[in-house]
Amino acid sequence: MIPLRRNIAEMAGYVPGFQPPDTEAWIKLNTNENPYSPSCRVREAILAELGEDGESLRKYPDPGSRLAREAAASLYGVDSSWVVMANGSDELLNNLIRAFAGEGEEVAYVHPSYSYYGTLAEIQGARVRTFNLTDKFRLADFPERYTGKLFFLTSPNAPLGCAFPLDYIEELARRCAGMLVVDEAYADFADGTALELVRRCDNVVVTRTFSKSYSLAGMRLGLAVARPEVVAALDKIRDHYHLDRLALAAATAALLDQEHLREAVRRIRETRAWFTRELEAIGYRVIPSQANFVFAAPPDRNGKRVYDTLYARRILVRYFSDPVLAHGLRITIGTREEMATTVEALRAIG
Repeated sequence: MIPLRRNIAEMAGYVPGFQPPDTEAWIKLNTNENPYSPSCRVREAILAELGEDGESLRKYPDPGSRLAREAAASLYGVDSSWVVMANGSDELLNNLIRAFAGEGEEVAYVHPSYSYYGTLAEIQGARVRTFNLTDKFRLADFPERYTGKLFFLTSPNAPLGCAFPLDYIEELARRCAGMLVVDEAYADFADGTALELVRRCDNVVVTRTFSKSYSLAGMRLGLAVARPEVVAALDKIRDHYHLDRLALAAATAALLDQEHLREAVRRIRETRAWFTRELEAIGYRVIPSQANFVFAAPPDRNGKRVYDTLYARRILVRYFSDPVLAHGLRITIGTREEMATTVEALRAIG
């Protein structure tokens, strides 16, 4: 018998969004990928790093990600000692749990939000606690003093799209005895950010990903902004060569081209607003979104029916069987043309 740890043997594991093998044959709106290409500077930087013969690839990458860290630090107005790079923001979430929560200690998050928090906590052997949301998108029954080791707050929330106000996030930070991790995977599409709280509250960490606004889901890049002592701890835990040379070149170039980022975000926000109006006009209830997706419920509140019918038309959206979410669908904002086709399909489906 294979001697697996009991919690690993018993856990279900995380199931990511479906990736069809024939992607080009679908309108793919299920994993919140950016419909627009990355900055052309990213391609140029990767080719420059690769060189004509790939000579650079025989050498290890910079273990400290210095140039990417400096680019991020300059962008966010902090010293580079406040920034850590990562192999996707998932690496950060994992290492934060490893750094702060021992076996049997508590990690908490909002339900619904990114369910991978629970998977990572289970792997560590930590206990999991969830807090529901009220109708006004505030935490229900959150204690005056939360004593768990880590609390993950996804803002904007996924899969709902709502963002939490800065003063409310700061209030939560003051009520947490442990660390408050603000997962800002979608913050570039929102009206605000919690980055300033890292300076004001020593228990706040803000994580970001390059997968959404920077169109680099295929490169697996992320970063966190935190106090230097937290960054130093995360540096101890991570793999020493966790980002390859091409990924580091891509990250640095993407961070330095904020004009491209702003334009992509503008187009997505405009399409999001238009798509929301179109959905509401055919009777859908849409939660106001600050992300690059919307969560929308059809008039009959039967998300599975609509999902299946869209799937038959090769339009792929995200359906969750969780009873809290099964009445609706999470729909990524694609190009205007993709969203117009989706609206027509939804109108025909009824």
